[in-house]
Amino acid sequence: MKRSSGARLCATAAVGALSLALVTGCGSSDEGSKDSGGSKGSSSSSAAASDAKALTKAELEKLLLAQGEIKGFKVDSGDDTLPASKSLVKTDKAECDPLAWSTAALAPGDTDANVGNTVSEDKASSAPTSLEELDEDAFADAFNLDMTFVGLSSYDGDGAEKAMKAVSDGVKACSSGYALKAEGETTKVTKVAPAEGTGGGDEAIAFSEDVDMDGEGTATFHTEVVRKGNTIATFYTVNFAAFGTGEAMKIPAAVVQAQVAKLK
Repeated sequence: MKRSSGARLCATAAVGALSLALVTGCGSSDEGSKDSGGSKGSSSSSAAASDAKALTKAELEKLLLAQGEIKGFKVDSGDDTLPASKSLVKTDKAECDPLAWSTAALAPGDTDANVGNTVSEDKASSAPTSLEELDEDAFADAFNLDMTFVGLSSYDGDGAEKAMKAVSDGVKACSSGYALKAEGETTKVTKVAPAEGTGGGDEAIAFSEDVDMDGEGTATFHTEVVRKGNTIATFYTVNFAAFGTGEAMKIPAAVVQAQVAKLK
């Protein structure tokens, strides 16, 4: 990546951290515990959908990617990163809520069966081991890694199909953007558009969001939502180093493929 001054890197990292907190609604809380952006794939029959029963949170936890299951990545519980409740992620347009929830590893549809974690590139071997090693290049490289927020949610009946439709409708309805409020601050999403994704499952939707970085330019984030049966997986990736380059943050295909492969 193109190197900038140490001061610029610090500013970029600070802005990136702020954006991450706002866009995902993360922070401590005691509350709660290749397809295009269009919906594609085969739908389950109405009879099968009506008989579907949502998995429990405990069952979903077992389906989340675990440490050691994906080479080159490390898995974390996300307890210190992901929001605990939808009430922490609010938009100014109800039709945009499913988009915001999808970026935060929260269920895009109506269900209480929702779990999440984070999957990050494993760069431990190249990380600085002392302050003396933390020069400008090391500082930049430390932030140059992908962190993906992964959410799983499960639904009764045709709830999963309805959730996918809500996301698809939201991509169209929110094309001109929306405001997102989290932790008492507001972030402006200026544009939403269909995007190319990894896909998989029975149905998949991918979309990009341009986010105003508080006067420091615009950053582009990608989100993917994949349904397999009555379970939905959501993926959203951030890379702090990309904030300084304007490069769009892509979701690692390996993470999507590995997670979808675990779904029943």
